[in-house]
Amino acid sequence: MQIEQDRMASVIPVEIAKTLDGLFKERVRRSPQQEAYRYFNPISEQWSGYTWEQTSQFAARWQAALLKESLVPGDRVAVMMRNCPEWVMFEQAALGLGLVVIPLYTDDRVENAAYIINDANVKFLLLENSHQWQQFLSIHNQIEGLQRIVILRPFEPDSVDTCDNVRVVSARDWLPAHTGEVKHINNDPQALATIIYTSGTSGRPKGVMLSHHNILTNASSCLQVIPVLPDDLLLSFLPLSHTFERTAGYYVPMMCGATIAYARSIQQLQEDLLTIRPTLLISVPRIYERVYAGIRAKLAEGSGFARWLFNFAVDVGYSRFECQQGRGYQRLSHVLWPLLEKLVADKVIGKLGGRLRFVMSGGAALSAEVSRIFIGLGLPILQGYGMTESSPVVCANRLEDNVPASVGLPIPGVEVKLGEDNALLIRGPNVMLGYWNNPEATKAIISSDGWLNSGDIASIDEQGHVTITGRLKEIVVLSTGEKVPPADMEAAIMRDPLFDQVMLIGEARSYLSVLVVLNPARQQDFIKQYGLDGSLDNEQQRQQVEEILLNKVAHQTNEFPGYAKIRRIAVIPEPWGIENGLLTPTLKLKRTKVMEKYQAEVDKLYTGH
Repeated sequence: MQIEQDRMASVIPVEIAKTLDGLFKERVRRSPQQEAYRYFNPISEQWSGYTWEQTSQFAARWQAALLKESLVPGDRVAVMMRNCPEWVMFEQAALGLGLVVIPLYTDDRVENAAYIINDANVKFLLLENSHQWQQFLSIHNQIEGLQRIVILRPFEPDSVDTCDNVRVVSARDWLPAHTGEVKHINNDPQALATIIYTSGTSGRPKGVMLSHHNILTNASSCLQVIPVLPDDLLLSFLPLSHTFERTAGYYVPMMCGATIAYARSIQQLQEDLLTIRPTLLISVPRIYERVYAGIRAKLAEGSGFARWLFNFAVDVGYSRFECQQGRGYQRLSHVLWPLLEKLVADKVIGKLGGRLRFVMSGGAALSAEVSRIFIGLGLPILQGYGMTESSPVVCANRLEDNVPASVGLPIPGVEVKLGEDNALLIRGPNVMLGYWNNPEATKAIISSDGWLNSGDIASIDEQGHVTITGRLKEIVVLSTGEKVPPADMEAAIMRDPLFDQVMLIGEARSYLSVLVVLNPARQQDFIKQYGLDGSLDNEQQRQQVEEILLNKVAHQTNEFPGYAKIRRIAVIPEPWGIENGLLTPTLKLKRTKVMEKYQAEVDKLYTGH
């Protein structure tokens, strides 16, 4: 009880913060010498850190420079950088001046970024390096509304001439050497703080308008159910352009005084985990799935006894978890846990740094199998649910009330209910102000009495736990009238490590088919195992491969109803990525785009039917 009281005492109340920059100001006042941010310095090749006071001093320099740009409160400024302390410094400087911050994904296509810049009438753009500006040069005539482009890193020698533009300057030349304290001219909690453009799985992205109050209340509610401590260390690797990371991985730690370390990249995440040894981790399911795939691959190479021991440890660990949650009973095997923890669990969890108290998962559904593995190994996974339009968190599991198949209970202050077609409806102070310059879209998603239609199909049990069962717009309706949620079947198929990417198709068709991208590392083993030559040009071999893969798919989906049987499969050689426009920056599948690109392959799957 005392620990919980001490924890909550460190939390800055919404009423004191009032605004996001007010929260920053109060944290600097309360914890000036505490480490705020940690980052890897590529020059010294060492990890370095900033205290809250140092962060504020740098933010003041950014603000002084912004003051010279003739910007007025309400003007939109954009940032297109990887996670780093400068991201925070810039945003806090901008918010303190009443500016509206628009985050852009670093790996998004410049055409998409240009659309956002023009749609929001952005006047200022902060880029990470000159390479990004070189990409913008191909469409520079489309972003003439930009008054200033600042590039954080020094120009590369071969790009100085290319960047010779009156609008483009290096941060090194633009930032003043010294300045005073950070200004905070806005005290209106309801003022617009940021516009976050949705990923746009279909059509143009929409600008979600979030106020200071939207985000602050959401962060505060999260802290009431998720025990983040002042001495916690988070490793941040989801892009700050993602609202989940922005709220849970930036403002939540600021509100309670925790430290954030910025990972160098996804590719170096494993090494950074071992170096930083975080106590908390916020991620999307894909990261946990990759770790799990690595575990399965290593087990497949080991002895039968090693696999048995691992599975036994998971079974015992998960049984203990169910017992602790009040849903199971004490078993004799539980006395073996200390030994199993030492022999199995500690070795696996050690690869994640060895200090994690719990991890959070959001952004998409986490498979029950992956969740069971980590929980069984003693690492609690708290799955939650949200959307950009709700700042984003709506529901979350708790350590003491964790139902892995669900997304948990609504967080304090947020109401949920089921609407037409069991659509999940949301109401609370976290619901957005609306869509930027799109009142029609706003009216279509928010009712007159404030209920936000998530577009997700859900169920709510007697205790209030919410389970997401599908997406209204992503339900595949067969010509027979049967409805199939593609995400569930796709997740089931991808539990086989041979399948890297999967998309279910069959809308208005008589049967289901699937497009798959095979895992390159597993594909070679697959070819050797079945004596194939690796070519699908030969019709006989193509049919053989299709039959083998369909059998694998059938095995993974045998728990689904009979009408959901997948009858045809097409192997796509090209991975679906952000660069080819088939994934959103948040790694969501653009189903319409995939269908358009591979329409010929789809037509072949239904020839004669």
